Amino acid sequence: MGSHRRLVPSGSDRGARVAAGLLSAVAVALGAAPAGAAPHDETRAEVDRLYEEAEKATEAYNEADERADALREQVRLRQDRIARHQDRVNTLREALGSLAGLQYRSGGLDPSLALLLSAEPEDYLDKASVLDRIGTRQAGELKELRAALRRLARDRAEAARKLTALDESRRAAATHKRTVERKLAEARRLLNSLPDDDRAAYDRAARASRTDLPGAAAGAVPASGRAAAAVAAARSALGRPYVWGASGPSGFDCSGLMQWSYAQAGVALPRTSQAQAGAGRRVPLSQMRPGDLVAYRNDAGHIGMYVGNGQVIHAPHPGAPVRYDPVGMMPISSVTRV
Repeated sequence: MGSHRRLVPSGSDRGARVAAGLLSAVAVALGAAPAGAAPHDETRAEVDRLYEEAEKATEAYNEADERADALREQVRLRQDRIARHQDRVNTLREALGSLAGLQYRSGGLDPSLALLLSAEPEDYLDKASVLDRIGTRQAGELKELRAALRRLARDRAEAARKLTALDESRRAAATHKRTVERKLAEARRLLNSLPDDDRAAYDRAARASRTDLPGAAAGAVPASGRAAAAVAAARSALGRPYVWGASGPSGFDCSGLMQWSYAQAGVALPRTSQAQAGAGRRVPLSQMRPGDLVAYRNDAGHIGMYVGNGQVIHAPHPGAPVRYDPVGMMPISSVTRV
């Protein structure tokens, strides 16, 4: 994976800088100064802040969900291995039990006397030697399998503990998500109470493209057949609703749309926007082509797919369906070719 210069300066106070930039963009679009924020400006800034907060909560939930699913699969595989080994142990125990019975039945005879009484002494020695080797080998296998079972039991217990912790994390993320949803509903109610002109100005500001992008490409040819297929899938999803934690086909969040679109092209992407930003080769903005993944903000908390003509397709936020928007709608952190 090639290196790529980040297009947005990094810093410790990311949220404050992003919120300030959004507020400034809204104020410019409305012809107002950010310093003298009116109640309407404050409402718009709060909506922007909550959209970003909601997106971060969704991606955190997606990550926890993906990790929990992976751990469940590990637990299932370990349980299958334990079951198979238990069957082998049971078989060995039966075999060892047969040998023990044989030894018990012949235990009253001294081996030397048994040899003297044997009609075929060489045959007796051969059988005794074979039985001894079989018993030693099976005892060794049994000891090894018992040790393996102990290790697997410990692994299963540890996996169960991790799964419990992940489930708790998911519940916490879901609780946070519900809190954000309530805040978003209130913010949208306030936004809908604004005059029509103010609401239209807010929408224009939210979808405005940045003008300082360093040579964004307008190329219209996908880099590969799978990229072309992913673009076609993303276009087929236009108009479908934004849904928390959803990866299609009836609804999507931002990373869910990217995962689903590339799945239609036979490519498995990770679930979160941050992981997707690292799932291919980084390319400069000037070399961007349709099908490339465009990650936004310093934390790659939002992601879309470049489709040419300076546009991306993405799932914006709750209340906004999958749609086209300018590629420079917010600060770009990276471009990834899958």
